[in-house]
Amino acid sequence: MSLNTQVIYTKPPTGFPVVGETVKTSKSTIDLDAPLQKGDILLKNLVLSIDPYIRGCMRDPAIASYAPAFEYNSVLAGDTVAVVLKSDNPKFNQGDLVCGRTGLGYFEEYSHVKGTYADSNYVVRNDSKTNGLPLSYYVGILGMPGLTAYVGLNKYGRPQKGETLFVSAASGAVGQIVGQIGKTLGLYVVGSAGSDDKVEYLKELGFDGAFNYKTENIDSKLTELCPNGIDIYFDNVGGTMLEHALDHANNFGRIIGCGMISQYNTQDQYGIRNLIYVVSKRLSFDGFVVLDKENMAYEEEFIKTCTQWVLEGKVKYRETIVDGIENTPQAVLDVFKGRNFGKQIVNVANL
Repeated sequence: MSLNTQVIYTKPPTGFPVVGETVKTSKSTIDLDAPLQKGDILLKNLVLSIDPYIRGCMRDPAIASYAPAFEYNSVLAGDTVAVVLKSDNPKFNQGDLVCGRTGLGYFEEYSHVKGTYADSNYVVRNDSKTNGLPLSYYVGILGMPGLTAYVGLNKYGRPQKGETLFVSAASGAVGQIVGQIGKTLGLYVVGSAGSDDKVEYLKELGFDGAFNYKTENIDSKLTELCPNGIDIYFDNVGGTMLEHALDHANNFGRIIGCGMISQYNTQDQYGIRNLIYVVSKRLSFDGFVVLDKENMAYEEEFIKTCTQWVLEGKVKYRETIVDGIENTPQAVLDVFKGRNFGKQIVNVANL
């Protein structure tokens, strides 16, 4: 028998998740030599992806949402990269690198995955062995965040060369990709972030303008940096930032509702006071979830295109990597406190 450290979700928080209370680590045992049932695979998890959407899964299971609620006192789930230790499944071979995608990989050192679950929720990604990219990219720029950026901007933003794109949380896992894709499409791109070093990073990525929303006057900066107004707003924040974007939106602008992290950990939801602009400016306001079937249909196109961009150096990616599965609960909290810079990753083990 081998020890298996697991990340356990215990109960919904009333505000921010609490380390050791909402999320904690626990030791269990697993028999790595036990025979597998037909279709099963045994995995050694290498990388865990910490994404803001998991806050929405920390709720009463009776409350409906686009992503399934975590079961109380169960192993936390999310996107993962793992190596196959053993397999009795023709889709997976020993030594394959696989991704537990769409938020359904297990946050633990070892996972015994049943056949039907493996078939539905894991995909082989051996291309990482040949292109030399970090494994973490397969849950980041080449995973769900990257696909979210690609689909959100292209499908819902309907960008036209020369238009102005404003991105909130622009240095985050999704935002930094949105801005860079926008530049490849010939857009004028402005981003907001929560620290001066994040703002400098956005400028290094080629953003035409960037500002620190915590220390700068948002309205004044949008007036200065978006002199022609905002044609596309990629919203990762909600709240007052959305309100300011509506103030500066052009007629027939597009608002892309990707996330609203300012509202995830509060009981006092912010009411947008100027939604009349959706009517008077004839704005389109599309909320989307990348896991929907029609959005996942873009995955093959996205992976091919974005992998090439990364290999050519056209798109760059910033990550915050924490070593050790025991540090996962703190990494979860750090995402909601804005302490991470770029994509938050937990490195569990090396190949």
